[in-house]
Amino acid sequence: MGWLLAGCCGLALLNISVALNPGVWITQRPRFYGVKPRRNVDIHCVSSKKVPHDRVQWYKADKYDSHKKEIKAGKKFLFHSSNLTQNVLLFIRHLQINDTGVYFCKLNDTWGPGTALQVARPLDVAQALYRSKMKDALIVLQGLVLVVFIASLLLRKQQLQLEKRDIIYEEPETDHIYEGLAIETCGGDLYEDLCVYAQPEDAEAPWE
Repeated sequence: MGWLLAGCCGLALLNISVALNPGVWITQRPRFYGVKPRRNVDIHCVSSKKVPHDRVQWYKADKYDSHKKEIKAGKKFLFHSSNLTQNVLLFIRHLQINDTGVYFCKLNDTWGPGTALQVARPLDVAQALYRSKMKDALIVLQGLVLVVFIASLLLRKQQLQLEKRDIIYEEPETDHIYEGLAIETCGGDLYEDLCVYAQPEDAEAPWE
């Protein structure tokens, strides 16, 4: 019962609001366009009832909530409207990529909800596959370069460790303890007594 009462109250408030604000509702169709370049499109701005359209304006924005810039009629943009009609038309010829945006109509200071237009280049399957293969090849090449770089760093580190180990465990040079004690020749003063015994075997000893 409570829900039924709330519904009746809401409906009554809605009717009172419409009665106090008998404005014109503006709709646009279609709400979205996705087309290729060099195509022609038309956007309809439809009012909820027939009123004299004293002032009809069209605007373009990059996004729904961005700044709107008024469109002027010309070779590219054509307007079609007449008094006491419910349908106002914007005709856009020979679309380009920079025509992408959101288009709004404005009838007698009442804004339409907007129509999003997306102009996209046609997809070239062969070119897309080529780019995909090139991207994969670049990824593989980057991986190989990274592996080579890491391997060179590890080899260099290992080489430095081996050199350091060789320096630590290097054998000392052999010390020649008797290097200064070389026996002099028989003609020397220090070992002159030994010269007698160094004579040949067939030589006669002095005491014989």
